[in-house]
Amino acid sequence: MLVRLGFRSLLFTKLHIRFFCSSQLHPMASLPELEPSNDADLISQLLLQHHNPFHSMESSLQLHGISLTPFLIHQTFLRLKHSSKIALSFFHYSLNCPHLHLDTTAFNLLIDNLCKVRQFDVAWQLIIQMDQKSVKTNFTTFYLLIRRLISAGLTRQAIRTFSEMHVFLDEQSEDQVWKDYFYYLLDTLCKYGYVKVATEVFNKEKWRLELNCKLYTILIYGWCKVKNIEMARRFFGELLDKGIDPNVVSYNVLLNGICRRASLHPNGRFDKVIRDAEKVFDEMCERGVEPDVTSYSILLHVYTRAHKPELSLEKLRIMRRKGICPNIVTYTSVIKCLCSCGRIEDAELLLEQMVSNGVTPTSATYNCFFKEFKGRKDVDGALRLYGKMMQGSLCSPSVSTFNILLGMLLKLGRIGLARDIWDDMKDSGAGPDLDSYTLLIHGFCEKQKWKTACEFFMEMIEKGFLPQKVTFETLYRGLIQANMLRTWRRLKKRLDEESITFGSEFETYHLKPYRR
Repeated sequence: MLVRLGFRSLLFTKLHIRFFCSSQLHPMASLPELEPSNDADLISQLLLQHHNPFHSMESSLQLHGISLTPFLIHQTFLRLKHSSKIALSFFHYSLNCPHLHLDTTAFNLLIDNLCKVRQFDVAWQLIIQMDQKSVKTNFTTFYLLIRRLISAGLTRQAIRTFSEMHVFLDEQSEDQVWKDYFYYLLDTLCKYGYVKVATEVFNKEKWRLELNCKLYTILIYGWCKVKNIEMARRFFGELLDKGIDPNVVSYNVLLNGICRRASLHPNGRFDKVIRDAEKVFDEMCERGVEPDVTSYSILLHVYTRAHKPELSLEKLRIMRRKGICPNIVTYTSVIKCLCSCGRIEDAELLLEQMVSNGVTPTSATYNCFFKEFKGRKDVDGALRLYGKMMQGSLCSPSVSTFNILLGMLLKLGRIGLARDIWDDMKDSGAGPDLDSYTLLIHGFCEKQKWKTACEFFMEMIEKGFLPQKVTFETLYRGLIQANMLRTWRRLKKRLDEESITFGSEFETYHLKPYRR
């Protein structure tokens, strides 16, 4: 399937391994969080519902008499995170407002928004514009660009951006920038699977770095991620050879590589993985490093992959006896194991126990239930849980939650319910994202609802999402086979207009065509 919503990626990559590395790095100024704001809600809804992507938005804002402030601009950008072109148009309007000074955070939010849809040239233009307008750039500005470049596979451009950013960071020298922020570059390269590039940069530049446990831990993580445990052990050995003491994070990364990257089939592999993991536990104890909740969570994940619910529950009891309090990752792993083995009732009991122990479930926790409902084709069960989440008694659904539901309903032909979920997602502000549009368009194509698929395809383009090549080809092939050549020509004409003829607010920006 085009959209990957796997628990492994969703939960452990974001909550687990990123905790290993990123939380240990130099703290970075973060982007603001979404906060309640009636004015921001009003502006974002006004723009999303009424803004014409081919014309200026000045008149519509003036008619409503809205007075902009830095806080209001930040919150509006956050609400436009899935609509990059409208966000850019709003930025252009704000830039020309008298007595309004756009700060670094406003530029950073827009840069992040544009980089999500790979408009990297425009992001660079904004950075240069910041310099020209004496708006101070910070590392967050460049980290947002670097991270998105790497996620797009443009690793060389990302490294060049990192190498050149000291020119814009006036208060720091080039060497100081490398010492303070190289962790981020290395960590991001490893996160997206470019550990060979990361190792190459590390070997080339380590003469100017202070070698420590953090750097080696990131590289060990990178090699584990690409399932090369031999190279991971080699870097772990180099860490020890240099007299650097590994910490619990280093051991957890290695343990994670051994457990999560190994195949558990055929029979016998599971026992070998557990033996290797126990050896790491023994080595930790020999060096005086106590296993923590993350160490046990990694083992629990192995039990989950092997569909061993009883072993998972037993390990959970052992943790409690040792005084180690399970966290959200631990509980979610066991809940996933129970759900995937069809033990929904036991999973619900554990969920209640988790809440009573003061651990708040996340949308990833509930997604374990939704995925099981999807596998069972149990629409009623999924909608009951979804109703509880929407009523506010549970945490709010994430875009991943909505996408799981959309995928299930479209697969089962429940188009009306899918449209209701879509409307709820838009109203909640959680989405839609690229995956949401891709799911919906492909779902309508499978049901041969070509007109509706074309409408959502154009909406996707106008909001600034670059459709995947397979989406474009699926729609084209379907329209041709359905003898709707005229519809295809009209759609292509609109695409050409969108690619070439922008409103005046876009003329100065090097926007790439929204087609592939």
